[in-house]
Amino acid sequence: MLAAVIFSAVAMTVIVAVRYLASSGIFAWLTGRLRPGQYRGLDAQIRREIGWSLASAAIYGVPAGIIAWGWRNQGWTQIYSDITDYPLWYAPLSLLLYLFAHDTWFYWTHRWMHRPRLFRLAHAVHHASKPPTAWTAMSFHPLEAIVGAVIIPLLVFVVPIHAGVLALVLAIMTVMGVTNHMGWELFPRSLVHSRLGEWLITASHHERHHEEYRCNYGLYFRFWDRLCGTDRGLTRKFG
Repeated sequence: MLAAVIFSAVAMTVIVAVRYLASSGIFAWLTGRLRPGQYRGLDAQIRREIGWSLASAAIYGVPAGIIAWGWRNQGWTQIYSDITDYPLWYAPLSLLLYLFAHDTWFYWTHRWMHRPRLFRLAHAVHHASKPPTAWTAMSFHPLEAIVGAVIIPLLVFVVPIHAGVLALVLAIMTVMGVTNHMGWELFPRSLVHSRLGEWLITASHHERHHEEYRCNYGLYFRFWDRLCGTDRGLTRKFG
């Protein structure tokens, strides 16, 4: 049994690492095509970001691998594979529940990481990326990676979710993490400046966090920032 658990943890670590390299690599390539020179002179920073990110991949991958093994072999979790186990309307609801719970966890732990001692100890690693790049999303100190890695594994024990919807949650988490750090706005102005855009976080919003540090802490939504008075709007850098 122990060997199977270890294998699952190693396999999931590899998957997380490959997912990071593929997603960040694709968006870095896109940046090079659409914004030539955006990352000029940042080779040393990018190598550092990749190193921290691959360490984070192991921290995210180990609990994910244990959860995957427990789901397949022990029925520990609330992950289900038969779409008829719950009403069809529950699938999109569970997606929103997971995104909101993850966003809530991220907002409050992110603010916590900005306390001076914790910032110097851990979160400064992430903010050392100046400017952030497509490789920055998982560039975390191990302590911060541990804090970020626990929320989804905890949720699968208490909130039922279809395996396909969980995969979609992870895909959204990956894409938003990368695109929020690219240093330019991928999404059209018609979305970013729309009524819907006023509640969503894209690079235009998160870039301001990297500029000013004490604002715009959210991951997907601006709900907590607006409620807690930490929303300072969009960066002027992108026009």
